[in-house]
Amino acid sequence: MSSHLDPEKLDRLAEVAVRTGVNLQKGQDLIITANMSALPLVQRIAVHAYKAGAGLVLPFFTDDAITLARYENADDASFDRAADWFYEGLGKAYKGGAARMAITGDDPMLLADQDAGKVARASKAVSIAGKPAMGPIVGFEVNWNIVAFPGAAWAARVFPDVPVQEAQSKLLDAIYDASRLDGADPVQNWADHTAELKTRVKWLNAQNFEALQYTGPGTDLRLGLAEGHIWKGGASPALNGVVCQPNIPTEEVFTCP
Repeated sequence: MSSHLDPEKLDRLAEVAVRTGVNLQKGQDLIITANMSALPLVQRIAVHAYKAGAGLVLPFFTDDAITLARYENADDASFDRAADWFYEGLGKAYKGGAARMAITGDDPMLLADQDAGKVARASKAVSIAGKPAMGPIVGFEVNWNIVAFPGAAWAARVFPDVPVQEAQSKLLDAIYDASRLDGADPVQNWADHTAELKTRVKWLNAQNFEALQYTGPGTDLRLGLAEGHIWKGGASPALNGVVCQPNIPTEEVFTCP
């Protein structure tokens, strides 16, 4: 599966995801969610997670064909249901200290031809049932990370004019470059990048702007900022004390309008 992808690049991505992204701690369990297509990356993540002292590495997979099977064959009532027991289990794991890693790279148009009402209902059911699992993540109670994998369907949409295996390789190259994985020490690359983001955050906080003005062709937008607003960005400590980099890649510094 995806054996044509550069194994060294996948390995570097996996190492940075574990050591810098989630910053897995010795004895900590790691829960991974991914599409089946990302199995080669998940396997490398498991290697680096156990090298870092992981207690358990627990992957949970989705599959495009199984997802489509539901929309094409399931009873109508299926779309108002979600596995609340599964999300309660994840929530219990996070409350117990497990770290979280999500691998993106699914086909962004997988459900484009399916019944929009069923898609909305299924999404709503997951939002309701998933609260025990999403709460600790949204509240930044545990260290977590999102990293990208060049899934075949996604790659084919980004590079539609080349064979799919070549498209995947080209997309992996783009992810590799954006994720700062080149050079002798990708982990140090991210330490340097985080320091640069913190410099930008410090400068922005010192300015105490009242508003941001965006202008361009057909655009003149003024966005007010709250008095005493705070800019953040780069690696940050979760409430469990572990400093992690939630998004790889990222160039983000942010505040609330």
